[in-house]
Amino acid sequence: MTTTADSSRAKTTRGNFLDRKNTIAPLGYNRWLIPPAALAVHLCIGQAYATSVYKTSMVEHFQTSQTAIGIIFSIAIVMLGLSAAVFGTWVDRNGPRKSMFVAMCCWVTGFLIGALGISTGQLWLVYLGYGVIGGIGLGIGYISPVSTLIKWFPDRPGLATGLAIMGFGGGAMVASPISRQLMSFYDPSYDPANSGSVANGSALALLFVTLAAIYLVVMSIGVINVRIPHPDWKPEGWTPPAKAANSMVTDGSVSANGAIRTPQFWLLWIVLFTNVTAGIGMLEQASPMVQDFFRDSSGVSAIGVGAAAGFVGLLSLFNMAGRFVWSSTSDKIGRKPIYMIYLGVGLVLYLSLALFGHTSIAVFVLIAAIAISFYGGGFATIPAYLRDMFGTYQVGAIHGRLLTAWSAAGIAGPLIINGVLDAQGDSGALGAEAYQPALFIIVGLLAIGFIANLLVRRVNERHFEKEDVVKETLAKLNGTPEELEGAGEGALPGMGRLIISWLIVGGILAYGVIMTAITASRLFTG
Repeated sequence: MTTTADSSRAKTTRGNFLDRKNTIAPLGYNRWLIPPAALAVHLCIGQAYATSVYKTSMVEHFQTSQTAIGIIFSIAIVMLGLSAAVFGTWVDRNGPRKSMFVAMCCWVTGFLIGALGISTGQLWLVYLGYGVIGGIGLGIGYISPVSTLIKWFPDRPGLATGLAIMGFGGGAMVASPISRQLMSFYDPSYDPANSGSVANGSALALLFVTLAAIYLVVMSIGVINVRIPHPDWKPEGWTPPAKAANSMVTDGSVSANGAIRTPQFWLLWIVLFTNVTAGIGMLEQASPMVQDFFRDSSGVSAIGVGAAAGFVGLLSLFNMAGRFVWSSTSDKIGRKPIYMIYLGVGLVLYLSLALFGHTSIAVFVLIAAIAISFYGGGFATIPAYLRDMFGTYQVGAIHGRLLTAWSAAGIAGPLIINGVLDAQGDSGALGAEAYQPALFIIVGLLAIGFIANLLVRRVNERHFEKEDVVKETLAKLNGTPEELEGAGEGALPGMGRLIISWLIVGGILAYGVIMTAITASRLFTG
């Protein structure tokens, strides 16, 4: 007989839509609904890499320096790493739906506060809104779907994380053209084809408000669709492969606190830091870099402003594609070997760029594009590498703590490139040789990362959590057997929902790819 207390408790559990226990999927739930949920979030927060689109307009509006406006992006990236590290355990404990909801609220609120700062001329409000609050949304939103996807795709974790993190790389491809179009709509005097054209403050504020509204709708799709697998679920026809004696993949569970006490965590921190430092340094300087490499003795570059924008667009495409292609490849060849490619071949690529990049535009573009695909692939593969090392128990929290390497690289990469260039001469009057010292430094960093990856070994069993502790913790998170039984009997979404979800995120991605391809074509058409 069901008591009043039991009924009340069950009603409370069912009524809390964001509660982790209420995100447990019914048995038979189509796991292919989860990637579009993750993409819906990552496509939105990936806008962070599109801030350069309105940077000049912001400088003009606030009558300040490029550095003062660039700090907005720096704050956001630092907050991304810090919030991912601080809130990683909270994300694992509360589940993806509540985490993605909080990320959405922070991200959207950041834009609205930023719009208020623009309209009132208070730059500190933009720092607070987009930088701090939006940066917290970045960090929580970045890690929220990743550990969930790993649990839904134990047979292909690299593909799963590549699907989600591909969205972060694609977010800038979508945000850049739509931001230019919106600024032109709100300020008819703004010419997106003219790199020197600026939008007025009203157009910038309306841009931020419009983006907030768009992101609220798109991220809500992710919040509604995301689920965690039932403990009794596994892919149809799949059985966990037997572990070889020398396998790198753990058969235990390591907690977030336990992971940071292992040498493997810090070796992977170095691996991620060196890979990201190399890529982010090039991305930050991509447009002037391609022009400087092909500047003649009179200071005139063979690459125009439009073609340079095309080069940036091409790098965006390879950044996004690398996240999916290389992380999926890691499922076949293993995580350690794929990082040997990222770092070892990457080392050769950056060395070749320094020595031979100036000989041909085609050579320069090819080398840079492959190198940036490794940058994207490194981001997408690291969650699967962590899963191999530490298990799925608290992989989201471990991933969050490792992302502090991204924050550090976000400072180190541009600092290396800009520091070297500042010592070489005035911007706009540099040649390919001015970049060689910075590229040689990056080669050295990648060599350090390559060695760190070689030193990674299977995690020692002394770091494993006891099985009864893991089971007890997961039981508290997922609910009682009675609650799990109820979770496994829910109605399953139809095929229409799956198709609509993929059409929405696929359409958004297609828009970004098409617009970026149009921009990239300028590199070859002038």
